Amino acid sequence: MQAAASPLLHSGFQASVQRVPEYPALSLRGQTWTYRELDGIARVWASALVKLEKRPKRVGILGHRSLVTYAGFLAALYAGATVVPLNKKYPVARNQDVLERAGIDVVLVDQGSLAQLGRLLDGLADAPSTVLPESDEAPANLPEGVRVLTRRDLEDCVPLAEPATADPEDGAYLLFTSGSTGRPKGVPISHANVTAFLAANTERYGFTAQDRFTNTFDQTFDLSIFDLFMAWGSGGCLVPMDSFDLMTPLDFVRRNDITVWFSVPSVAVLQHRRGVLEPDSLPSLRWSLFCGEALPAATAQAWQEAAPGSVLENLYGPTEATIACLVHRWDPRTSPAGAVNGVVSIGSPYPGMAAAVLDEDGRPVPDGETGELCLAGTQVFEGYLNAPEQTESAFHTTVSEDGGIRRWYRTGDLVRRTAEGAHGYVGRLDTQVKILGHRIETGEVEAHLLRQEGVAQAVVVAVPGDEEGVTVLAGILAGDDLDVYEVDDRLRETLPPYMIPLTYHLLDTFPLNVNGKVDRKVLREQVVSGDLEPVLL
Repeated sequence: MQAAASPLLHSGFQASVQRVPEYPALSLRGQTWTYRELDGIARVWASALVKLEKRPKRVGILGHRSLVTYAGFLAALYAGATVVPLNKKYPVARNQDVLERAGIDVVLVDQGSLAQLGRLLDGLADAPSTVLPESDEAPANLPEGVRVLTRRDLEDCVPLAEPATADPEDGAYLLFTSGSTGRPKGVPISHANVTAFLAANTERYGFTAQDRFTNTFDQTFDLSIFDLFMAWGSGGCLVPMDSFDLMTPLDFVRRNDITVWFSVPSVAVLQHRRGVLEPDSLPSLRWSLFCGEALPAATAQAWQEAAPGSVLENLYGPTEATIACLVHRWDPRTSPAGAVNGVVSIGSPYPGMAAAVLDEDGRPVPDGETGELCLAGTQVFEGYLNAPEQTESAFHTTVSEDGGIRRWYRTGDLVRRTAEGAHGYVGRLDTQVKILGHRIETGEVEAHLLRQEGVAQAVVVAVPGDEEGVTVLAGILAGDDLDVYEVDDRLRETLPPYMIPLTYHLLDTFPLNVNGKVDRKVLREQVVSGDLEPVLL
């Protein structure tokens, strides 16, 4: 069984080091590290971090599915820092924006990300120190004056005797989510927030040291926290999947004897559409967990038949409420009837969390009617990084009959609550959508499009993709002498791949609604119907 709840994110890992030191903690590309070995590496790297900064406040991690991204996460926590994941697949400009706004003191970089490092640090007024655990020497293109520790330097570091002390209210990690202003919003999550999440899942799932977990998410996606720290808190083994593994995920499960599957529903939807979710084809799975976007009931049913020995659950939660905070356990006999528009229920709140369905003024709506899902409880963050106005608009405050004041985080998701306390997902209140599990403000994509030469107007809408249950973005543009190919190329320099529209459509003038605003509904209908033909790229 997993260790009891502890006050810090890495406490469960440390307990497993003591309990099962020689058990495998990480299996990556044919190499395996035990808990004792991974702990030893993290202590050496933490020593290097502290050597560069007495106690670094925030440590960035730039890499992808490497020892650095896993041991580095632990090392940053051991050093008493808040972890700030960066993504080597993102444009340099986006990573640089995150690095500056987060105030990163030190950045850990894996070998595969060195090519980006020089450009990332170039032009910064106060470039952070850098640790290169997999490199024998620093790249030649680093800005002058940047302090660097290489693999050779780490060999001289004495392992940190004990992890730095931290308060449960200190930041455990800091993620940046899509923002409507064109800049991502910083979401600080405390140790108290995330250990409340881990405690709820420990109680619910009872994972053991014999479990083997997938890791399908990048570390810039908060669902990855579940993978790492639920695995390590239980004494189980983390078995990360790379991009090519996700093309044939069922083979990966069988080849690696995976017992705990966790992914966005899109992965399962694609396998269902391909017809490869054959009954009894995933015998090793004990748990099948999905989160990050709507789960089609038909896909849930097909996956359950493929993994009849597993319990299938649909989890829900925004980054601001720490990974997931509502859950529905799939039952083939009753769950299909509870689906809304063919989408599996998102269920009921975790212990320590409360959910309310409110109208735009913050008043409760009756069960069965549609309203905005709002959340309160131990997992809800305090507010966005250095953004008091955004924070204020993200919350409703209610006063009960006895005078009690409660602060509710507004998810922007529309739901209907049943008399039994379950919640059916209806859609989005605003223009925020989810693509492959990533939350995207279409306004952010529009803001970047409007910066491109020749673009006078830009609207981005979410439309159905070719695969059932898959959503894609379409960009509708207006402007004189507009070069769509050039616009697309420039957009890819500033936005990650999942935020790039799949299709572009040109209009001379945009339709307006009765209020004189651009009629997004009409534009979306024109794209879906084919009336607005896409520009061939």
